Amino acid sequence: MSTFTMYSTPWCGYCHRLKSQLEREGITFDVVDIEQHPEAVEIVEKANNGNQTVPTLLYADGSTQTNPSLKQVKEKLAALAG
Repeated sequence: MSTFTMYSTPWCGYCHRLKSQLEREGITFDVVDIEQHPEAVEIVEKANNGNQTVPTLLYADGSTQTNPSLKQVKEKLAALAG
């Protein structure tokens, strides 16, 4: 079961780095390429004041994080589980 959705692009270095870190930690998540799924652009822009900034993470509670560190993601997941 995934814990959040990561909106990204194939050319985003920050996205690749965060994906690798999350996979190493065994954290499951879904990935949506905003270039392949134009409807996802609206979600990213809403979270980032009209900007298409990735990675943008969307959690089950509706909150988002933009370009978070692994530590920030783990803290958010702990808070959601708590």
